[in-house]
Amino acid sequence: MQAFAYQQPTSLADAQKAAGASGARYLAGGQSLLPAMKLGLAAPETLVDLGAIAELKSISVINGTVTIGAMATHASVAESQAVRDTLPALADLAGNIGDRQVRNRGTIGGSLANNDPAADYPAAVLGLGATIHTDRRKIAADDFFKGLYETALAEGEIITAVSFPVPAKAAWQKFKQPASRFSLVGVFVSQGPQGVRLAVTGAGPCAFRVKALEDRLSASWAPSSCDGVKIDAGGLNSDLHGSAEYRASLIPVLAKRAVAEAG
Repeated sequence: MQAFAYQQPTSLADAQKAAGASGARYLAGGQSLLPAMKLGLAAPETLVDLGAIAELKSISVINGTVTIGAMATHASVAESQAVRDTLPALADLAGNIGDRQVRNRGTIGGSLANNDPAADYPAAVLGLGATIHTDRRKIAADDFFKGLYETALAEGEIITAVSFPVPAKAAWQKFKQPASRFSLVGVFVSQGPQGVRLAVTGAGPCAFRVKALEDRLSASWAPSSCDGVKIDAGGLNSDLHGSAEYRASLIPVLAKRAVAEAG
């Protein structure tokens, strides 16, 4: 790992100024960036640590919306009584990310900005029709995830919070890779203000919705509605952990389990 400058601003305004330095990168939980730096895959000249900005760590539930600050850790989301009471599926997802060390360091904002194809949070954001708030604008979930490690964020743009509409029903199911605990395939389903939404992570270059399953569940919210739905394996991930065809076959199975869990 090469030498780098380190800055830890205590306000969003100071973070924006610090990011103007040559070769600067924002540091959230560091669960992806720091390993990449150790391997020589990333070499920022300056790290701007967002961990001391208190305004980015809040969790609130107001008027049917759960709002989570970008620097809230997975553990804090999982343990939040407000989230557990209002949106238990999201608390369940956060509580099963990685291991205890990862959950106490990793953040929702860092996960979304990195947009790992097997990350869990993107499925919840897309499956609930959430809104990503930045220091410049608001971005709808359907417009945020663009491709492999690619998002709608502009250079230097900071995620500040994510707001989730509270659905009538929601659930999360994950078939995890046992060593990394990343999603080989994960499915988040909800029935709420935006109708039925079903999002998948781990199967493709980034999280995506499955219209065929959404249409079936919109017509009849029942686990059996997922039976017989065939997912095209074209463009899906294939690696030593599972072929594209295997991942495609897992999607309706996990969707059926999620709907059964949602009730």
